[in-house]
Amino acid sequence: MKLNVTIDRDEDGVWIVECPSIPGCVSQGKTKTVALKNIKEAIALCLEVRAERGMPLTVETRQVEFAGGAGTMLGSVGQVLAGAGLQ
Repeated sequence: MKLNVTIDRDEDGVWIVECPSIPGCVSQGKTKTVALKNIKEAIALCLEVRAERGMPLTVETRQVEFAGGAGTMLGSVGQVLAGAGLQ
């Protein structure tokens, strides 16, 4: 089974890996390689628990088309921050 994962770094430089099709399935590591190894273990455990509880193993994920560019997104974030008095 192949599953998509997201990979990001937190403010301390730790790699965070999440499997969006398995809610709550997240792991981390000091290096990207370690984080990817850890998410494989986390996926196995999450699938085991979901199967034991009679839950669907995965949830549907999709890609969507986003027409706006990065400038549109940054403008929206700026509007939200300004509206909250944080800008």
